[in-house]
Amino acid sequence: MPVRKLKDYLDANDVKYVSITHSPAFTAQEVAASAHVSGWTLAKTVIVKVDGVNAMAVLPANLKIIPQDLREITGAHDVKFATEAEFKAAFPDCEVGAMPPFGNLYGMDVFVAPSLIGNKDIIFNAGTHTELVKMSYQDFSRLVEPKVMEFTT
Repeated sequence: MPVRKLKDYLDANDVKYVSITHSPAFTAQEVAASAHVSGWTLAKTVIVKVDGVNAMAVLPANLKIIPQDLREITGAHDVKFATEAEFKAAFPDCEVGAMPPFGNLYGMDVFVAPSLIGNKDIIFNAGTHTELVKMSYQDFSRLVEPKVMEFTT
């Protein structure tokens, strides 16, 4: 079951979604393989610090972030990857590294790679290393209102 905060939010907004259970996996590529989903449709959530403030960068599992591009696009002075110590407390209901890309539930901006917006569905970690949520990208975009930016390679 997705973390309670996410499940309650999706249910309260009448979102249709599917939970996908898989064997424990920790990297985005391992999760995609374990759940038998494409690395292009599995969205990974990476916590970055934009001028010292935590934010979510959401991108396909098989791509990587280019911090310099994210810095230039956001107009920030500094963008770097956040350490677990810097973001762990913001997600008390999630396993570290399995945060769902719902920054609005955790007080964070969300930047999404344009390569995800063309997909009918989005699949992402549900707060644990053994479960994913699959829902329409349209519903995700409506609820999260992410900023679409090109910051991947």
